[in-house]
Amino acid sequence: MSRVDKEFDRYFSAMDRAGGQDRCYLCRRAPAEVKAFFGFDEDGHPTKAQEFGIEDVVLEEADIMSYRGIRPICAVCQLNLDAIFMLDEEAQLKAVLNEMRDEREKLWPDSDRPPQQD
Repeated sequence: MSRVDKEFDRYFSAMDRAGGQDRCYLCRRAPAEVKAFFGFDEDGHPTKAQEFGIEDVVLEEADIMSYRGIRPICAVCQLNLDAIFMLDEEAQLKAVLNEMRDEREKLWPDSDRPPQQD
């Protein structure tokens, strides 16, 4: 199987695992949104290439999304988690996730919400 065939197989297998959703499992960003976050257009070219002198830089699809795991993960979320792990804050991450799951009302009380407009 060629390298291209392997990449297609990996991508379509990930799409099957993710129910056909080509989005990051954590933040729900689509590949184009991840590229925009890093300053690239949908084709992978820098949006401000001339301004920063980086005309020769092109972002490849493999640089923004990983389809190798259980669910697709974007580079933004991977970098965020890398930073959390490097700071040795895994326990705090688990505590935040537990708080989000178990104490949602504490984090988002009704009194903080703007009144609904009719």
